[in-house]
Amino acid sequence: MISKKTKYGLKALSYIARQEYGVPVQVSEISTKENISHKFLEIILADLKKKGFLGSKKGKGGGYYLLKPANEITIASLLRTLDGPIAWLPCVSLNYYERCTDCDSEEKCRLNAMFIEVRDNILDIVEKKTLSDL
Repeated sequence: MISKKTKYGLKALSYIARQEYGVPVQVSEISTKENISHKFLEIILADLKKKGFLGSKKGKGGGYYLLKPANEITIASLLRTLDGPIAWLPCVSLNYYERCTDCDSEEKCRLNAMFIEVRDNILDIVEKKTLSDL
């Protein structure tokens, strides 16, 4: 299950993507239209700006805008940015790999192979889908 931060981040980015490219969108507008807490949304959008997905303009007519076209931003990159690993187990993560402390051998693990398959199937979808698909 994705976190609320990720769900709201995807909803907000999808809203921004549906607006005219490069034109800033105010947090209050996104918050109202997408039914997201204004304060929480500010935190999410500031994080996405820091991670290079959004730019911002202050003052009258200010707000947030995409730094790249929506069709160039993969859902996989957003999921990793907002929520971290896409894999359900640390031992199958491609970018955040950690050996499981309770497992003697990944080759003998009853969960490892199945969750590699789950990861690969999820990645097959989210690496092909972009923000414009939302």
